[in-house]
Amino acid sequence: MKPVKNTNFLLVLLLLLVLVESDGVLGSPPEEATEDELREVAESLKKFVDRLPHTRRILGYKPSRSGEAPTPGNLTIGMYQIRWKFHRDLPATRVFAYGTSRRKASVPGPLIEALHGVPTYVTWKNYLPQKHILATDPNITSATPKFGGVPTVVHLHGGVQPPTSDGNALSWFTANFNETGPNWHYSGATYMYPNAQHSRNLWYHDHALGLTRVNLLAGLIAPYVIRNPELDENLNLPSGPRFDRHLLVFDRNFNSDGSLYINRTGNIPELHQQWNPEYFGDAIIVNGKAWPYLKVQRRKYRFRITNASNARYFNFSLTNGLSFTVLGSDGSYLKSPVTSSSIMLAPAETTDVVMDFSKTSHGESVLTNDAVYPFPSGEPTDELNGEVMKFIIDRGSPVNPDTSTIPASLSPYLVESVEEAFAKAVVTRHIALNEVENEAELPMKLNINGRNFSDPVTETPKAGSTEVWEVINLTDDNHPLHIHLAVFQAMQVRRLDPIDDFKGCMVKSNDAIACNISSYITGTPHPIPEYERTWKNIVKIANGTVTTVVVKFNLVTNDEGYPFDATVEPGYVYHCHILDHEDNEMMRPLKLLP
Repeated sequence: MKPVKNTNFLLVLLLLLVLVESDGVLGSPPEEATEDELREVAESLKKFVDRLPHTRRILGYKPSRSGEAPTPGNLTIGMYQIRWKFHRDLPATRVFAYGTSRRKASVPGPLIEALHGVPTYVTWKNYLPQKHILATDPNITSATPKFGGVPTVVHLHGGVQPPTSDGNALSWFTANFNETGPNWHYSGATYMYPNAQHSRNLWYHDHALGLTRVNLLAGLIAPYVIRNPELDENLNLPSGPRFDRHLLVFDRNFNSDGSLYINRTGNIPELHQQWNPEYFGDAIIVNGKAWPYLKVQRRKYRFRITNASNARYFNFSLTNGLSFTVLGSDGSYLKSPVTSSSIMLAPAETTDVVMDFSKTSHGESVLTNDAVYPFPSGEPTDELNGEVMKFIIDRGSPVNPDTSTIPASLSPYLVESVEEAFAKAVVTRHIALNEVENEAELPMKLNINGRNFSDPVTETPKAGSTEVWEVINLTDDNHPLHIHLAVFQAMQVRRLDPIDDFKGCMVKSNDAIACNISSYITGTPHPIPEYERTWKNIVKIANGTVTTVVVKFNLVTNDEGYPFDATVEPGYVYHCHILDHEDNEMMRPLKLLP
């Protein structure tokens, strides 16, 4: 047998490397698609032909045996590059996905079921390739490894966890921990989630600096729930995997070959290689399928719905006369259920609802959306993004009688009211959200109080304290405010007028008091929707307003302190949860003090 020449060997090796990087598909990425071409792809996907998938569930604890109490769980979850079918008629799409193995990885990733008071330990591993599957922008502040690889770090959104387990944007790591961010040494590979909150709906997602929008767009999203069996049983709400479902809703665009689309040219090409102010997709995805359907019985179902979009707001409603009974918002129950014909969800916001399909004589109901994009002054929805999924309702009675109920009261444990919390607040801060534009009035970046993420920390609340944040929105967009660790609630929203005069002063001084903000507040306060009047992880900050937000840096139930030291490094952050904004400086560090 003749020996292989070195040149041939190198060619074979190079070919193998190309195959690995391309996930087995040779060739360069497709040319950047036009809006018409992207819409043509979305229009080619017939709606309501794929069944809503069941999300894989894994326990974040070890079940009790012989009467013993459950014990902490130890999980290992990886981030993998896989192929995923978003629609029957669309070629499989290369994505990044969470899973306990490559074979079990999915979009969204597995639902982690935790128990109140029983910690969950998760070792996060990165198995992603040397190069991202989506275009990124080196001209914005980002996690940038020297030797390739996709930086990732996991944040449990809405979780109450130590700073070392919060998924700090600078605690990123690449495959096999070949390279790590400057704060990684505080955290390591294994995170501890105390699950100190009562029953709560959370979700986990990537949080790498400057890459959050592309890593989530690639598929790194998944639900997480904390259950309290005694409380859940007493409430007697619809339960079990068939009648209690998590829905992660998001929008995507696809190229004709099935690949995910993201623009490869920035809004200001000489400044931004890729970054644009917001990402919007024509196809609406629920639990990894485009416009799916779900067959339901004529009975009550519970749905925990999270808006996992980068920038799209959803205003949900149901056809054929059905309404929502809202139980909670983000991670907290309401005091009492609220009936609403529609629900507005910002990016990263969660609603917890009951839908009673016995209340209609029709055989179907479509979950629809009519939120303009960007919100609140953008384009109206159309026949594509105006529909989300279809419920196909059985004609007969339920297979088994529906014994679930909707209780009159939902919070059996002590929860401080927003008025009580406001009365004992020790600090009032003014937080200004701003957009920096060029001479052509195109956005270059966004910021908070005129500062970038890397500027020294200025928000240093005391652990266990309550503060009032007067959040000022000087932009044309609505911004979903997210504060890590804390729970918070909007108390009132007031209009600023004339906003341009006040903005001019704020751009110069970034001092709301010096700019005499009280003289610009006009009209009566805008009401907070009833279905949002609870302690939250996302609060919508309307454009041209100041929103009074009461922020609690302790456990909202029973007003207890945290079961860990929240003052250690690397601290926390707060930011706008429109991911394109967050990635371009609309994020600030947050450091708790003893």
